[in-house]
Amino acid sequence: MKPVFLTPGPSELYFTVEDHIRQALKENACAISHRSKAFEAYYKTAVDNVRALLNVPESYHIVFTASATEVWERLIQNCVENQTYHLVNGSFSKRFYEFSGMLGKNAIKLEKPLGEGFTADEIDVPTDTEMLCITQNETSTGVSVPVEEIYALRKKYPECLIAIDAVSSVPYLDIDFNKIDSLFFSVQKGMGMPAGLGVWIFNERCVSKATTLTEKQIPTGTYHSIESLLEKAVNNQTPETPNVLGIYVLGKVCEDMLRRGVDVIRQETNYKAALINYLYNEHPMFSHAVANETHRSKTVLVGEVKGMPASELIAKVKEHGIVIGSGYGKNKATQIRIANFPTHSKEVFEKLVDVLNEMK
Repeated sequence: MKPVFLTPGPSELYFTVEDHIRQALKENACAISHRSKAFEAYYKTAVDNVRALLNVPESYHIVFTASATEVWERLIQNCVENQTYHLVNGSFSKRFYEFSGMLGKNAIKLEKPLGEGFTADEIDVPTDTEMLCITQNETSTGVSVPVEEIYALRKKYPECLIAIDAVSSVPYLDIDFNKIDSLFFSVQKGMGMPAGLGVWIFNERCVSKATTLTEKQIPTGTYHSIESLLEKAVNNQTPETPNVLGIYVLGKVCEDMLRRGVDVIRQETNYKAALINYLYNEHPMFSHAVANETHRSKTVLVGEVKGMPASELIAKVKEHGIVIGSGYGKNKATQIRIANFPTHSKEVFEKLVDVLNEMK
């Protein structure tokens, strides 16, 4: 019997993905031209269903990239002339910050120790900052930025573009897009798909900034600039030959989730998170890696392990057919990370809790 992967990415495939891939192969989807009517239909279905699932306003654009990592670069290239501001409290938020410096921008950061979050009142963004970059759910540490803090930052800095990395919180994240300018994610975590596709959502303020940079003859990218992406997106196409299979499957998985109901998905996510959080509270072998309950992620549940190396505990859990993630980077030896995505059933989480409760 195949193990169930509760790793925070790549993670377990959504339970309908295998059937959708089979159907895509029957339709010869992997061989069609990305200029064909068939591909245009796949593209439109994916965009429409992402929009419906995440409640994205019609005024916001949805385009596809190779990964969310690519979007870090494209956002900075297209929307920043001089300066970005980053909230850094883990490996991925730090990398977002580093990308800005690598692209020649003045990258400013507010950095917190691993396991700590942010509040709007402690953030002081310089007036000449063009984009505030927020990793809403830091996959490496399990720290989340509550949407209320993001809304407060919008009110505090109305002229600054706000970009949200939601790689490990979509589709659980319930956010008002009108209070942000851009959000992006990749599909191998919460969407339960094979890696290789990024989804980039942005508004007209981002488009306007990209246009301004172009008029100033500042490079905004090559095949994947906002201008080139939108030029093709109006016809449900991409500038280059894309991950057609990924776009096809994304449209289908979003449709499955819509049928299931996003509110149901969020309720189940809360229930599963509560099981693990109670375990971290009560079991003598564990403690929370994120001390502040308000900043604990519901989708990446990180615990400190006591009494044995994390690798030994992970190996014991695997004997029961469940694979959980190790800590990230320097926390690899002492932490576990448990992904809590829509494809992970309540029954698997209940079994996991039983297995962990039996350990001493």
